[in-house]
Amino acid sequence: MGNPKGFMTIQRVEAGNRPISERIEDFSEVEQTLNDADRQLQASRCMDCGIPFCQWSCPVGNTMPEFQDAVYKGNWEEAIKILHYTNNFPEFTGRICPAPCEKGCVLNIHKEPVTIRENECATVEKGFALGYIKPNPAKKKTGKKVAVIGSGPAGMAAADLLNKWGHTVTLFEKDEAVGGLLRFGIPDFKLNKVVIDRRVELMIAEGLIVKTNTHVGVDVKGQDIMKEYDAVCIAIGAMVPRDLPVPGRELKGIHFAMDFLTQQNRVVRGTEFSAEQRINAKGKHVLVIGGGDTGSDCVGTSNRHKAKSVTQIEIMPQPPVNRTADNPWPYWPLVLKTSSSHEEGCNRMWSLATKRFIGENGQVKQVEVIEVKWEKDASGRMNMVEVPGTEKIIEADLVFLAMGFVSPVHEGLLNELGVEYDARGNVKASADKKTSVDKVFVAGDATRGPSLVVHAIAEGRKMAESVHAFLMNK
Repeated sequence: MGNPKGFMTIQRVEAGNRPISERIEDFSEVEQTLNDADRQLQASRCMDCGIPFCQWSCPVGNTMPEFQDAVYKGNWEEAIKILHYTNNFPEFTGRICPAPCEKGCVLNIHKEPVTIRENECATVEKGFALGYIKPNPAKKKTGKKVAVIGSGPAGMAAADLLNKWGHTVTLFEKDEAVGGLLRFGIPDFKLNKVVIDRRVELMIAEGLIVKTNTHVGVDVKGQDIMKEYDAVCIAIGAMVPRDLPVPGRELKGIHFAMDFLTQQNRVVRGTEFSAEQRINAKGKHVLVIGGGDTGSDCVGTSNRHKAKSVTQIEIMPQPPVNRTADNPWPYWPLVLKTSSSHEEGCNRMWSLATKRFIGENGQVKQVEVIEVKWEKDASGRMNMVEVPGTEKIIEADLVFLAMGFVSPVHEGLLNELGVEYDARGNVKASADKKTSVDKVFVAGDATRGPSLVVHAIAEGRKMAESVHAFLMNK
């Protein structure tokens, strides 16, 4: 490393977020940036640890020490080359990844890991600004045609690699623009959609064919795709949301979280909705059921709508602030996570199960919850037990269900192709991402279940490798 004692003399400094009073007035990105000199200093904190647990922790296998060293030396071109070697879209992961690499950083033993994620984001932005990231189309075409169905991070990663390797790739997307949940699920205050557009334009310049507003399995038959293309890649995500079938579920004002977030993303991009269609939190008591990232995004969006109050409940117990003895470094820390949205205003509550929705004139007004505890049975399995006498009422005239997703949508494409499903309803796949149907491959949430963007990118890359081998060995 260029500065082997950097970690001893330089403290971790994060770029931080825009002031709360400012950022809740718009949907611009919350996170700020450091200047180049400060960013290079932060990169110099990467120590020559010998065994890069950061790389072991990263789903795409980014070589952190190498690219940190390049950043420290101000060699931005080399840094971006290193990043792109393992990650198609560092501008996405640099913004929205929970950074498992930092959790595995040796310096994290003392809670001061290298600012790997921020350095990654700074590097890719520098790469675009200096013109290092530009179209690089394949020099030779293979004559093989590949259909990639679904343009989320898994589909984009697969399409990007296969296109670069000389195949003729068509990326199909059922919505009006490429990106999947990157575009329509993640709020603009975390990921400005210009960032997606910039990358898509680059991929198109390299020869990628994009067909939006094309729902394969509905607008176009899956069998027609099978006839036209030499390989078919499925990356449609897990879009069936987990519901909450309790009394009062039919009341107005109860929505799946993704319906709320998707609509808001469309509003930001200029789509207009009628007053009846619009899901607006302004002046309302908002209850978010589910304590994950999607729930947090509902909190941040509701705050920007100027909700009267925002409450988020979670059925699991509140995590500890610090690691416990059975959760040592370098494993993922099972600790309390406070997002920028939570900092903007939110009443968080844990160990609560929803009993019923209470309405007035067909509109939800309150939610009855009860405290729960988790106990192990004889087999060691954890079971939820309600605590008698702990019922309480939460005021809520707008409720968002953010309890995760169950599986990919079976109706349409998947059932038409006849793919096998696993016990959880995901598409069953081999280690090399092959489905039970010849020349059909699958990656991302559609096969592994709901997960992180960085996992989806890794899955898409693996699928691309398998498809390439399949096509070149035919």
